[in-house]
Amino acid sequence: MTAAPVLLQGNEAVAEGAIAAGARFFAGYPITPSTEIAETLARRLPEVGGKFIQMEDEIASIAAVCGASLAGTKSLTATSGPGFSLMQEMIGFASMAQIPCVIVDVMRGGPSTGLPTEPSQGDVMQARWGTHGEHSVIALVPSSVLECYTLTIEAFNLSEQYRTPVIILSDALVGHMREAVVLPEPGELRVAERGTPDCEPEDYDTVMSDLDNILPRPPLGSPFRVHVTGLVYNRRSGAPDTEAPEIASDLGRYLREKIYHHRDAIVRVEEMEMADAEVAIFAYGSVARSARAVVKWARAQGAKVGLVRPITLWPFPTAAVEHMAAQVHTVIVPEMNIKQMSWEVQAAVGGRAKVVDYGRVDGKLITPAEIKELVKREFYYHDWRDS
Repeated sequence: MTAAPVLLQGNEAVAEGAIAAGARFFAGYPITPSTEIAETLARRLPEVGGKFIQMEDEIASIAAVCGASLAGTKSLTATSGPGFSLMQEMIGFASMAQIPCVIVDVMRGGPSTGLPTEPSQGDVMQARWGTHGEHSVIALVPSSVLECYTLTIEAFNLSEQYRTPVIILSDALVGHMREAVVLPEPGELRVAERGTPDCEPEDYDTVMSDLDNILPRPPLGSPFRVHVTGLVYNRRSGAPDTEAPEIASDLGRYLREKIYHHRDAIVRVEEMEMADAEVAIFAYGSVARSARAVVKWARAQGAKVGLVRPITLWPFPTAAVEHMAAQVHTVIVPEMNIKQMSWEVQAAVGGRAKVVDYGRVDGKLITPAEIKELVKREFYYHDWRDS
């Protein structure tokens, strides 16, 4: 029997997805438009034996999440704009110390306090480059309430598999809208458990993760020797070593390549009507909803328009964009920022197709009507209709 649909808000779906993924700790600080995630988990986590704590600020929140994860508990936090900025130092620490955790950023207009209740996509570059140093990032972008649920589970799976913080880039529209969704049944979606290294505790110091075998992080208090540091460390022993350039080089390259080495397995892209497309729309998050409507409209008019929607924004889906550029003559990139992803698209396109960027930073969603006008400029038909 198919489960009955439930009416869920995007932020509520994130909270339920976290619980389904096995998360049992949340630390956070209220901030619009992400607060409903904390509110929901404050009620739901105690029901499943988990812990919720409101910290004094976002810095303390992500620090508590790192601590809980090091102790062996799947953990997450949620924030927006200014709070995400405050978390960057500890996100860098989690990347360096290879701590699995999930950070949900429900994007709003900025900089600073900006537009606290309005949607934006202005944090996509901060998600990739917000911290200093060489390391990789995984960032997922939902565009529906159901994806808020499923991608939260996937975020935890990826964080466990690659021992890294994973960022969910939602936005105020996706986070606050409500949709009737049928949630997957328990066991229908894969849930990665926190594993232990596949070696004996006494052998742990002699075994080193490589790009094809990323050892799970043993929890503090386990029989394994666990050393946690934000300093450059020897990957075999975990001991700090800031005097040997070869140690720093080995670690820095490993932290970057452990994600990019597996990018074909990590990156997810949805394509719509791309088999014969002449013009492609590259859109993500809430803007992709408008783009999808435009593709349906354009096809009804006889215009060969398709959609490429990155679900994984980082690592950037370079291969998918290169394939798109070899097929179409124009790529339209509508986004609620000024060229943040358009620059990445242009780099991957490499001049093989025209790239048309269209950005808004006024806190308003890019509507189907706006994208329609961009599409019309790339075609000339006598029977265009505004239906």
